[in-house]
Amino acid sequence: MAKSLFVAPTELDSGLTSVCLGLLRALDRVGVRVGFYKPVSQPPRSNAGRGGEDSSVPFVKARSDLDPPTPIPLKEAQNLLNRGKSDEFMEDMVGRFQTVARDVDVVIVEGLVPDRSEAYTARMNVEMARNLGSDVILVCSPGQRSCKELDEWLDFSSRLFADPEDPDVIGVVLNKVGEPEHSGFLPTFSKPTPADVPDYASDCRIFRAERLCLLGIIPWQPDLLAPRISDIARELPADILHEGDIETRRVQKISVCARTIPNMIDTLRPGTLLVTPGDREDILVTTAVAALNGVPLAGVLLTGGLMPDPRTIDLCRRALATGLPVLHTDNNTYETAHGLANLPGAVPADDPDRIEKVMEAVASRLDADWLQDHLRVQRRRRLSPPAFRHQLSQLAREANKRIVLPEGNEPRTVQAAIICTQRKLARCILLGEYDEIEAVAESQGLTLPEELEIIDPAEVRDRYVDPMVELRKHKGLAPDMAKAMLEDNVVLGTMMVAEGEADGLVSGAIHTTANTVRPALQLIKTADTAKVVSSVFFMLLPEQVLVYGDCAINPDPNAEELADIAIQSADSARAFGVEPAVAMISYSTGSSGSGEDVEKVREATRIARELRPDLLIDGPLQYDAAANADVGRSKAPDSEVAGKATVFIFPDLNTGNTTYKAVQRSANVVSIGPMLQGLRKPVNDLSRGALVDDIVFTIALTAVQAQQAESQSGD
Repeated sequence: MAKSLFVAPTELDSGLTSVCLGLLRALDRVGVRVGFYKPVSQPPRSNAGRGGEDSSVPFVKARSDLDPPTPIPLKEAQNLLNRGKSDEFMEDMVGRFQTVARDVDVVIVEGLVPDRSEAYTARMNVEMARNLGSDVILVCSPGQRSCKELDEWLDFSSRLFADPEDPDVIGVVLNKVGEPEHSGFLPTFSKPTPADVPDYASDCRIFRAERLCLLGIIPWQPDLLAPRISDIARELPADILHEGDIETRRVQKISVCARTIPNMIDTLRPGTLLVTPGDREDILVTTAVAALNGVPLAGVLLTGGLMPDPRTIDLCRRALATGLPVLHTDNNTYETAHGLANLPGAVPADDPDRIEKVMEAVASRLDADWLQDHLRVQRRRRLSPPAFRHQLSQLAREANKRIVLPEGNEPRTVQAAIICTQRKLARCILLGEYDEIEAVAESQGLTLPEELEIIDPAEVRDRYVDPMVELRKHKGLAPDMAKAMLEDNVVLGTMMVAEGEADGLVSGAIHTTANTVRPALQLIKTADTAKVVSSVFFMLLPEQVLVYGDCAINPDPNAEELADIAIQSADSARAFGVEPAVAMISYSTGSSGSGEDVEKVREATRIARELRPDLLIDGPLQYDAAANADVGRSKAPDSEVAGKATVFIFPDLNTGNTTYKAVQRSANVVSIGPMLQGLRKPVNDLSRGALVDDIVFTIALTAVQAQQAESQSGD
């Protein structure tokens, strides 16, 4: 039977749901099969939840493959208790819990938030925890309490659960540590973090004496509170005059502007929402100029029921086309500022990016190993997407490789390089002019770290001419032609890798696959152990990570090449923590079909097995027989791979690329790749629609590949 952790807050606004989601992610990351259960729902105190509903279950469904039961509404539970049907309520609650606990090791149970108007909620938490036999974790926001005051408060809160028949409180998560006091007209996400925060672990008696375990200290992070412009339009409410990027632009700072143009220049920063009376056309035009100069302002909010002259609006059309959202409200500036200062901090249920950031921020601060040891849960041999990303980051840090980024002035690439440098995922090199790259960073509100290396191609290009001529002398490459080819930063970066001055290369945000791969094939060349260069995608399904190959490079490999792709892909999977069970995909399973295409897959399977008897490889298998256990047992009962495949090898590019895109888009699956394999040194291609996170993880993949290539070569 699964263990349960009942998570109970000690006060309002402690961030209960955020901590529950973080616990879910932290345990999942260490391989624990974890479920989620919310017995009773509470309506949100704002419009942030869809339809006025409790957002916990929608959050869990949005960021995992779990399908928790629908919570009982608080009023319904209250009616049952008032009519003396407490036993009926608890029996139903336990039954719902058991449906969640059936297939997992641990269930996170989210309690009720205490409310002065509903004083019985604290007692309901105790009763629910007792009936579920749960260990209890308290979530507390210290606020302005001293360590002595916090000791007293936690002692009081834990004693609520201290009846001999009730479960024990095993630990505490301190959340929103360092949160500033709420006052005035400044929203909490615009306030600086206080410099002095007590050392709770050492100074609080309750932790020092080990009466309660301090499971985590979650700092107050204003960037996690940053709402989208669409959230502000909904909460105030405000009319939308121009949508622009209303669903993606976030408000980091609010500036109420009624100053002259020279005095407001410093407020025109990325992530700033400018609030101004609707008749201040000078401010609107200045904002438009900033937008046209590449400053990603959050948006503009016009107050007082006033509208700019239509001619002014026409003048600003090009600025609006950059994605700048514009809102309008009938309230005056004073009323609007007050409303903005009192925006709720709850994460909206329809904001998956913010949910993900909150989960990661909390999970990274929790002691999941202590919890696992306390619960005595054995780690399972599986790799969930969070575990994959976490392991990838760890491997990249350990590799500490130098990765060159030829598209050095591309905004997403600059941001990804900064993130990788800050997280120490790789030592990145941006190719480009320093001043231009610095301007790109500043336009995004970022600062280039001192450790981030920037190389001006014009200063180093000439020294690669002779080495390039030497590499291509069998093709008759002349120095003047080599110099012309090195004008392309992708070629220059590839030469840096070929000469050992960089360990790998990532490109493709603004270049085609051919632009990235062709120089690698010409200058770095295929590894001695590979017949072809191929690719894999890591498909981050909700429950596990699968590997798809080849979905990007080889249009129609023959049987020998397909066998090589299967072996390469299996080795890549293992290198990144996915235990390979290789399925050779076809439109027929086993011996049930015939034809040239099926025979190619059958022969490739034979060759791959002969070359690598240590690998689990089977084929031909239809996709459903490879992926689904029931279908696998029916169609291929003797197969060790059917129904359990983790590596899927497609017979040609048409099948592979179509399948990967269908799964990615239809199931809303995150995919990382394509990762190229079979080169002497790693070069990886990006989709031109790649997000910043996609580039970050591709850089990390490349760093790990570089470490693998170095190990195999014996360098």
